[in-house]
Amino acid sequence: MGKRDDAIRAKTPILASVTIPDRDEAPMVYGDQPVRKQWAESVLYAQGVPINPHLPMIESEAQITLRTPREIADRLRAVSIIAARGSGLPLADARRFIDERGIDPHLTPAERAFLDTPEPTMRDQIQFSWRHEAAWVLLWALRHVEGQLGAPRETCDVDAMTDIIINVPDLGRDGVRSANDILNEADLVYRYHWAIRQAGIDGQAPPADLDPGVVLERHYALNWLIGYGGNADWDDVTTDT
Repeated sequence: MGKRDDAIRAKTPILASVTIPDRDEAPMVYGDQPVRKQWAESVLYAQGVPINPHLPMIESEAQITLRTPREIADRLRAVSIIAARGSGLPLADARRFIDERGIDPHLTPAERAFLDTPEPTMRDQIQFSWRHEAAWVLLWALRHVEGQLGAPRETCDVDAMTDIIINVPDLGRDGVRSANDILNEADLVYRYHWAIRQAGIDGQAPPADLDPGVVLERHYALNWLIGYGGNADWDDVTTDT
Protein backbone atom coordinates (compact mmCIF):
# COMPACT_ATOMS: atom_id res chain seq x y z
CA MET A 1 0.00 0.00 0.00
CA GLY A 2 1.55 3.30 -1.04
CA LYS A 3 -1.26 5.84 -0.52
CA ARG A 4 -3.74 6.56 2.23
CA ASP A 5 -7.35 6.15 1.29
CA ASP A 6 -10.65 6.50 3.04
CA ALA A 7 -10.23 3.09 4.61
CA ILE A 8 -7.19 4.34 6.49
CA ARG A 9 -9.04 7.46 7.60
CA ALA A 10 -11.77 5.22 8.95
CA LYS A 11 -9.07 3.13 10.64
CA THR A 12 -9.76 0.00 8.62
CA PRO A 13 -6.26 -1.37 7.89
CA ILE A 14 -5.44 -3.25 4.72
CA LEU A 15 -4.45 -6.90 4.43
CA ALA A 16 -0.93 -7.64 5.55
CA SER A 17 1.59 -9.74 3.69
CA VAL A 18 5.01 -11.13 4.53
CA THR A 19 7.59 -11.95 1.87
CA ILE A 20 9.62 -15.08 2.65
CA PRO A 21 12.90 -15.59 0.78
CA ASP A 22 13.19 -18.70 -1.37
CA ARG A 23 14.76 -21.67 0.37
CA ASP A 24 17.81 -21.56 -1.84
CA GLU A 25 18.49 -17.93 -1.01
CA ALA A 26 20.97 -17.13 1.73
CA PRO A 27 20.66 -13.41 2.42
CA MET A 28 23.60 -11.84 4.19
CA VAL A 29 22.83 -10.81 7.76
CA TYR A 30 24.72 -7.90 9.28
CA GLY A 31 25.27 -7.62 13.01
CA ASP A 32 23.01 -4.64 13.55
CA GLN A 33 19.96 -6.32 12.00
CA PRO A 34 19.08 -8.96 14.63
CA VAL A 35 19.96 -6.54 17.42
CA ARG A 36 17.61 -3.93 15.98
CA LYS A 37 14.80 -6.45 15.51
CA GLN A 38 15.18 -7.66 19.08
CA TRP A 39 15.13 -4.09 20.39
CA ALA A 40 12.01 -3.19 18.40
CA GLU A 41 10.19 -6.30 19.59
CA SER A 42 11.07 -5.47 23.19
CA VAL A 43 9.55 -1.99 22.75
CA LEU A 44 6.37 -3.47 21.29
CA TYR A 45 6.15 -6.04 24.08
CA ALA A 46 6.43 -3.32 26.73
CA GLN A 47 3.64 -1.36 25.04
CA GLY A 48 1.32 -4.33 24.69
CA VAL A 49 1.55 -4.40 20.89
CA PRO A 50 1.29 -7.87 19.25
CA ILE A 51 4.54 -9.19 17.76
CA ASN A 52 5.08 -11.32 14.70
CA PRO A 53 8.45 -13.02 15.27
CA HIS A 54 8.47 -14.19 11.64
CA LEU A 55 8.64 -10.67 10.21
CA PRO A 56 11.98 -10.29 8.44
CA MET A 57 14.73 -7.97 9.59
CA ILE A 58 14.90 -4.66 7.76
CA GLU A 59 17.98 -3.32 6.02
CA SER A 60 21.34 -2.89 7.72
CA GLU A 61 23.29 0.34 8.02
CA ALA A 62 25.69 -1.24 5.51
CA GLN A 63 22.92 -1.57 2.92
CA ILE A 64 21.43 1.91 2.84
CA THR A 65 22.34 5.45 1.89
CA LEU A 66 20.34 8.06 3.74
CA ARG A 67 18.87 11.03 1.93
CA THR A 68 21.00 14.16 2.25
CA PRO A 69 20.10 17.09 4.52
CA ARG A 70 19.30 19.17 1.44
CA GLU A 71 17.03 16.49 -0.03
CA ILE A 72 15.18 16.10 3.25
CA ALA A 73 14.80 19.84 3.80
CA ASP A 74 13.43 20.35 0.28
CA ARG A 75 11.02 17.44 0.72
CA LEU A 76 9.94 18.71 4.14
CA ARG A 77 8.97 22.12 2.77
CA ALA A 78 7.06 20.59 -0.13
CA VAL A 79 5.25 18.03 2.01
CA SER A 80 4.31 20.54 4.68
CA ILE A 81 2.81 23.12 2.32
CA ILE A 82 0.82 20.48 0.47
CA ALA A 83 -0.40 19.10 3.80
CA ALA A 84 -1.41 22.63 4.83
CA ARG A 85 -3.33 22.99 1.57
CA GLY A 86 -5.07 19.70 2.33
CA SER A 87 -5.99 21.05 5.75
CA GLY A 88 -7.66 24.11 4.25
CA LEU A 89 -4.92 26.64 3.50
CA PRO A 90 -6.22 28.88 0.68
CA LEU A 91 -4.68 28.09 -2.68
CA ALA A 92 -3.37 31.65 -3.11
CA ASP A 93 -1.51 31.46 0.20
CA ALA A 94 -0.05 28.07 -0.66
CA ARG A 95 1.19 29.32 -4.02
CA ARG A 96 2.69 32.44 -2.47
CA PHE A 97 4.67 30.38 0.04
CA ILE A 98 5.82 28.01 -2.72
CA ASP A 99 7.04 30.94 -4.82
CA GLU A 100 8.75 32.71 -1.91
CA ARG A 101 10.63 29.58 -0.77
CA GLY A 102 11.46 28.14 -4.19
CA ILE A 103 9.51 24.95 -3.51
CA ASP A 104 7.99 24.42 -6.95
CA PRO A 105 10.89 22.36 -8.41
CA HIS A 106 10.61 19.95 -5.48
CA LEU A 107 6.92 19.12 -5.82
CA THR A 108 6.10 15.60 -6.98
CA PRO A 109 3.68 14.91 -9.84
CA ALA A 110 0.97 13.89 -7.35
CA GLU A 111 1.51 17.01 -5.26
CA ARG A 112 1.48 19.24 -8.30
CA ALA A 113 -1.75 17.68 -9.54
CA PHE A 114 -3.37 18.30 -6.15
CA LEU A 115 -2.15 21.88 -6.08
CA ASP A 116 -3.43 22.49 -9.59
CA THR A 117 -6.93 21.42 -8.61
CA PRO A 118 -8.89 24.51 -7.45
CA GLU A 119 -11.54 22.43 -5.70
CA PRO A 120 -10.02 19.09 -4.66
CA THR A 121 -12.20 16.25 -3.47
CA MET A 122 -12.65 15.65 0.23
CA ARG A 123 -10.81 12.36 -0.19
CA ASP A 124 -7.75 14.12 -1.62
CA GLN A 125 -7.86 16.79 1.05
CA ILE A 126 -7.89 14.16 3.77
CA GLN A 127 -5.13 12.18 2.08
CA PHE A 128 -2.79 15.14 1.77
CA SER A 129 -3.62 16.65 5.16
CA TRP A 130 -2.32 13.46 6.77
CA ARG A 131 1.07 14.20 5.24
CA HIS A 132 1.73 16.43 8.25
CA GLU A 133 2.69 13.19 10.02
CA ALA A 134 5.23 12.34 7.33
CA ALA A 135 6.59 15.89 7.52
CA TRP A 136 7.06 15.48 11.28
CA VAL A 137 9.32 12.48 10.65
CA LEU A 138 11.41 14.53 8.22
CA LEU A 139 11.64 17.33 10.78
CA TRP A 140 12.77 14.76 13.36
CA ALA A 141 15.36 13.35 10.93
CA LEU A 142 16.82 16.87 10.59
CA ARG A 143 17.24 17.05 14.39
CA HIS A 144 14.51 19.61 15.02
CA VAL A 145 12.58 17.17 17.23
CA GLU A 146 14.30 15.82 20.32
CA GLY A 147 14.50 12.19 21.33
CA GLN A 148 12.71 9.36 19.63
CA LEU A 149 9.47 9.70 17.74
CA GLY A 150 7.57 7.88 20.48
CA ALA A 151 4.59 5.58 20.23
CA PRO A 152 2.37 6.57 17.27
CA ARG A 153 -0.78 7.22 19.26
CA GLU A 154 -1.30 10.94 18.73
CA THR A 155 -0.94 13.34 15.83
CA CYS A 156 2.00 15.72 15.69
CA ASP A 157 2.17 19.35 16.78
CA VAL A 158 1.48 21.00 13.42
CA ASP A 159 1.73 24.54 14.79
CA ALA A 160 5.18 23.94 16.27
CA MET A 161 6.38 22.31 13.07
CA THR A 162 5.02 25.14 10.92
CA ASP A 163 6.80 27.70 13.11
CA ILE A 164 10.13 25.94 12.56
CA ILE A 165 9.63 25.57 8.81
CA ILE A 166 8.73 29.24 8.42
CA ASN A 167 11.42 30.68 10.68
CA VAL A 168 14.46 28.45 10.15
CA PRO A 169 16.06 29.39 6.81
CA ASP A 170 18.40 26.39 6.67
CA LEU A 171 16.40 23.40 7.87
CA GLY A 172 19.32 21.04 7.18
CA ARG A 173 21.88 23.07 9.12
CA ASP A 174 22.32 20.38 11.82
CA GLY A 175 22.64 17.49 9.40
CA VAL A 176 20.76 14.21 9.50
CA ARG A 177 20.36 11.83 12.40
CA SER A 178 22.48 8.71 12.33
CA ALA A 179 21.55 5.76 10.16
CA ASN A 180 21.17 3.73 13.34
CA ASP A 181 18.60 6.15 14.78
CA ILE A 182 16.58 6.25 11.57
CA LEU A 183 16.72 2.49 11.03
CA ASN A 184 15.60 1.90 14.60
CA GLU A 185 12.47 3.94 13.97
CA ALA A 186 11.98 2.31 10.56
CA ASP A 187 12.15 -1.18 12.07
CA LEU A 188 9.81 -0.22 14.88
CA VAL A 189 7.16 1.38 12.66
CA TYR A 190 7.33 -1.60 10.28
CA ARG A 191 6.26 -3.83 13.18
CA TYR A 192 3.65 -1.35 14.43
CA HIS A 193 2.18 -1.34 10.93
CA TRP A 194 2.00 -5.12 10.79
CA ALA A 195 0.15 -5.17 14.15
CA ILE A 196 -2.42 -2.67 12.89
CA ARG A 197 -3.00 -4.50 9.63
CA GLN A 198 -3.30 -7.82 11.42
CA ALA A 199 -5.85 -6.33 13.81
CA GLY A 200 -7.87 -5.27 10.78
CA ILE A 201 -7.72 -8.78 9.35
CA ASP A 202 -8.97 -10.11 12.68
CA GLY A 203 -11.78 -7.54 12.84
CA GLN A 204 -10.28 -5.86 15.88
CA ALA A 205 -9.46 -2.28 16.80
CA PRO A 206 -5.83 -1.13 16.50
CA PRO A 207 -3.86 -2.43 19.50
CA ALA A 208 -2.48 -0.25 22.29
CA ASP A 209 -4.37 2.84 21.05
CA LEU A 210 -2.14 3.09 17.97
CA ASP A 211 -3.30 5.57 15.34
CA PRO A 212 -3.28 3.89 11.88
CA GLY A 213 -2.88 7.22 10.07
CA VAL A 214 0.16 8.23 12.11
CA VAL A 215 1.71 4.79 11.67
CA LEU A 216 1.20 4.82 7.91
CA GLU A 217 2.71 8.26 7.41
CA ARG A 218 5.70 7.54 9.65
CA HIS A 219 6.32 4.30 7.78
CA TYR A 220 6.06 6.13 4.46
CA ALA A 221 8.54 8.86 5.42
CA LEU A 222 11.01 6.51 7.08
CA ASN A 223 11.03 4.18 4.07
CA TRP A 224 11.78 7.20 1.87
CA LEU A 225 14.59 8.29 4.18
CA ILE A 226 16.33 4.91 3.99
CA GLY A 227 15.77 4.53 0.25
CA TYR A 228 13.47 1.54 0.56
CA GLY A 229 12.33 0.03 -2.73
CA GLY A 230 15.43 0.91 -4.70
CA ASN A 231 15.53 4.56 -3.66
CA ALA A 232 11.95 5.07 -4.82
CA ASP A 233 10.73 8.58 -5.55
CA TRP A 234 8.35 10.02 -2.97
CA ASP A 235 5.19 9.23 -4.94
CA ASP A 236 6.32 5.61 -5.39
CA VAL A 237 7.26 4.70 -1.81
CA THR A 238 5.60 1.58 -0.44
CA THR A 239 4.89 0.49 3.13
CA ASP A 240 5.09 -3.27 2.90
CA THR A 241 4.59 -5.49 5.91
